[in-house]
Amino acid sequence: MTRMHALLVPTALCLALSQVALAQETDAPGGVTSPVGQAPVEAPPEQPEVQAIADIGGVLTPRGRLVLEPSLQYSHSGVNRLTFRGVEILSTLLIGVFSAEEAERDIWTASLTGRLGVTDRLEMELKVPYVYRDDTVRATVPTVGNDSFDIDRDLSGNGLGDIEVTARYQLNRGHNGWPFFVGNLRYKSVTGDGPFDIARDADGIEQELATGSGFHAIEPSVTALFPSDPAVFFANLGYLYNMSDDVNSRITDEIRIGEVDPGDAVRLSFGMAYAINPRASFTLGFKNDFIAKTKTEYFDDDARTTQSSRSLNVGSLLLGWSYQLNQDVSVNLGLELGVTDDAPNTVLTLRVPFGSNVF
Repeated sequence: MTRMHALLVPTALCLALSQVALAQETDAPGGVTSPVGQAPVEAPPEQPEVQAIADIGGVLTPRGRLVLEPSLQYSHSGVNRLTFRGVEILSTLLIGVFSAEEAERDIWTASLTGRLGVTDRLEMELKVPYVYRDDTVRATVPTVGNDSFDIDRDLSGNGLGDIEVTARYQLNRGHNGWPFFVGNLRYKSVTGDGPFDIARDADGIEQELATGSGFHAIEPSVTALFPSDPAVFFANLGYLYNMSDDVNSRITDEIRIGEVDPGDAVRLSFGMAYAINPRASFTLGFKNDFIAKTKTEYFDDDARTTQSSRSLNVGSLLLGWSYQLNQDVSVNLGLELGVTDDAPNTVLTLRVPFGSNVF
């Protein structure tokens, strides 16, 4: 049984199996027996497995093992917004104009992730995504004289996304009832087309969709794993730092974008993984991102600075399922259900990691 497979087994069962193996070894001919009255050596705790939810940063690849993980993710967001501009005389009497907006946004992301166990406590990861986006926007815009007109727009974009590099290090060995702590450091590049790299018309309206954020980002985080047979409790706390950049991009003949400072984010997630049997497990959790406002410098006749109207609160319920096909291959399915207005409605992710020993 490999370490990847054994970690799915509850700790009590692992200890029982190790004691049986020790007994068989000492009873074998030529075996070395322990002195009478000496307490058996306690097996060191092994890091628990949390396979069903990606990006938790809790499971380290064993030393010398390479894991290649193709994945496919689908994200859907729907926005239905009715805006009133005017005066409310009574709760049933409104004087003014209404504008309505309906948007459907779909994102498909195919990724190839490689993870290598450099040591038993250090893991390196590289993720290369390819993104396809499709947006449909229908809006009713009021004009002077209480007239209105409709706008229908269909936009799409596809290409290489932002490549990510991650390092994970196990900070302790989980002795004396302590949880396992893992430090994570992720860097996101700008290999995808950002919002200021795409084509626009003479009025500055985008003609295609971005496949990347357009800004470098660094995310340090800490993951805690606490085994409690047959479950494993996990929590992750991180800070996403988006680096500001002087975009220096002309949107129209009159307007030029200067420095842009994307809002940073505090990221929190927690939950529980439950082992049904040595092959199957499911995970239940919650994650929340608190994203600060974005500041943008732009120039027309004078230099001006504006910022987004509000910060974002992106909260999602997490569900995950994992099944170990054999010692080297497993299938993981994750589902995110948005529970705040800023979160995508649904995010479905299928991952199939393949493992092999390279040294």
